[in-house]
Amino acid sequence: MICPPTVPTCRRPGPNPGSVHRDQFDFRCLERRIGGQRRARMSRARTVLWLSPTLRSVLSLYRARFMEGQPQGPPNPAAMENGTELNREERPPGFQETTITEGAAKIVFPSANEVFYNPVQEFNRDLTCAVITEFARIQLAAKGIQIKVPGEKDVQKVVVDLSEPKEDKAEPKEGANLALEDQPRTAAVGEICEEGLRVLEGLAASGLRSIRFAREVPGLRSVVANDASARAVALMRRNVQLNEVAHLVQPSQADARMLMYQHQKASERFDVIDLDPYGSPASFLDAAVQAVSEGGLLCVTCTDMAVLAGNSGETCYSKYGAMALKSRACHEMALRTVLHSLDLRANCYQRFVVPLLSISADFYVRVFVRVFTGQAKVKASASKQALVFQCVGCGAFHLQRLGKASAASGGRLKFSAACGPPVAPECEHCGQRHQLGGPMWAEPLHDVEFVGRVLEAVSANPGRFHTAERIRGVLSVITEELPDVPLYYTLDQLSSTIHCNTPSLLQLRSALLHAGFRVSLSHACKNAVKTDAPSSALWDIMRCWEKEYPVKRERLSESSPAFRILRVEPRLQANFTIRDDANPSSRQRGLKRFQANPEANWGPRPRARPGGKAAGETVEERRRLLQNKRKEPVEDPAERAAWLKTFPCKRFKEGTCQQGDQCCYSHSAPSPKATAEATPTDCPEAPSQNPAEPGAATGPGIE
Repeated sequence: MICPPTVPTCRRPGPNPGSVHRDQFDFRCLERRIGGQRRARMSRARTVLWLSPTLRSVLSLYRARFMEGQPQGPPNPAAMENGTELNREERPPGFQETTITEGAAKIVFPSANEVFYNPVQEFNRDLTCAVITEFARIQLAAKGIQIKVPGEKDVQKVVVDLSEPKEDKAEPKEGANLALEDQPRTAAVGEICEEGLRVLEGLAASGLRSIRFAREVPGLRSVVANDASARAVALMRRNVQLNEVAHLVQPSQADARMLMYQHQKASERFDVIDLDPYGSPASFLDAAVQAVSEGGLLCVTCTDMAVLAGNSGETCYSKYGAMALKSRACHEMALRTVLHSLDLRANCYQRFVVPLLSISADFYVRVFVRVFTGQAKVKASASKQALVFQCVGCGAFHLQRLGKASAASGGRLKFSAACGPPVAPECEHCGQRHQLGGPMWAEPLHDVEFVGRVLEAVSANPGRFHTAERIRGVLSVITEELPDVPLYYTLDQLSSTIHCNTPSLLQLRSALLHAGFRVSLSHACKNAVKTDAPSSALWDIMRCWEKEYPVKRERLSESSPAFRILRVEPRLQANFTIRDDANPSSRQRGLKRFQANPEANWGPRPRARPGGKAAGETVEERRRLLQNKRKEPVEDPAERAAWLKTFPCKRFKEGTCQQGDQCCYSHSAPSPKATAEATPTDCPEAPSQNPAEPGAATGPGIE
């Protein structure tokens, strides 16, 4: 048995020779001053330090304080493990903090952009708490444990009280004791459930999400709030102490990938892993599918929508293993691309994913999947993926499965390669070429039964979440979606292709229903038309609509998609009479299905940076100043000169500007506020230089 070594120290010359400076601890200095035998002992000490999480956290704290040059006292390892150690970090003068309350949590974070926080994603956090609650309810019910959610009525007790006969009230005490023993065990919010869920938030930042889990989700055994930033972890410890959840939430400072790789063993895996990074989660997916338990829940957020929506197909392939296409259905295609990437990485370890809920909201996509192990099921993964052939002219798309699963004798499945392609070299409708995208997930995006459970729980307890109204609306639309129909068309896309008036959504849905096809909306787009009708039938309906509202054919080019589509007579006679079932239930009830802009300048926040500038009036003024900066300035020379004078000259600040009063930028000494508002700009070499170029050159800081 190896005893835990004490933290080694380094003796360096100081005021007193041979004095020990623990804040100047350095392994390299030790290795230079010790011999071979002591070097071997040091190697063993390093191994023990690495194997011991407590001592490893002590070592990280010493190194962080040495780098920041801050004084320190001896840390308390036990307090560090449960997050109860007080933060002794000295704050600079003028340091400001902001306190917010979200759900049942109250957190403090610096006003400067040092720790990431975005209030717009409250819907994301509320939905995650609702999903994990229902997942815990299912998992613990199999163990005979009933969860208690604040605000929910105990339906079981009500039923027992109503059905209890009067004569049972006079039973002896032994019967009463027996009834008490038959009652199921319960798990309440804020209490440790020994058989509950182990949760990991890999990129916790301020720790808000983990604290909300501890204060709002019952049936948890532990919550590990991890972040690689020392400032974020210090902030987490303060917030954990503030919310009195140190018994559940364990702050951790580590690389999220290494932390998950260290929990690959079946007994050490997490039941729930939540990944909400800034940008793409691609680098964390391989570790996540290995660290989640059998049947565990994996929650992943992707905010790199520009990549997933087709603006950079090669970048999407490098991150997710699929080519994204620019399409009106790009948001659903983004969801299916992420699911394909998750399943592909899980297949490497004989595991596969089962989607529970997939959401496209605001500026991100969010997927909730369960991960299982099974070699036989992994073989079916190829038949769950598909390539997309999309016409560049009319936007018609066709799917080609990568594999084929067919029934064989004995109830078995036979897997083989699929045959294709499903399209000709040119589009049958407009004669244009096809683009190839994917592979992507071609199976259902949601588990309708699970979504119904979450929707029922949120509807029965509307006061639990601030965004409960929006959650109800989005989940209601999801339950109405066609589960077996990938992708969708949009109403404006169909009408703009043939340059005709746009029919109402109810008219187009009614025409599809009259023709015998199924049709639904999509939560990803309010104008979506998700239908199992082939593209030929869809264009026949649009041709019939064009006959009622004719297009001026003489204005159409003979090579345009509109001309080639309209020159063909429709084989299907469309009926645009409004049907009652054409109006979905969520629309009739007036639910909040599609989010309006929640606040001004909403969207992705800038990445958290050490020593970030404070958010407030200064940032707002800077945004106003840089608005439309890359656009052409006004043509009036006087207004243009005044506009350029609002930007300070960078060369004047450096003392190298030779233009003097002839410089088109400001040479006045900027105040500290003005320096924060505007970015210095290079001075042009001559007064006659095009002023649009210097304006475009002020790239740093543009939002």
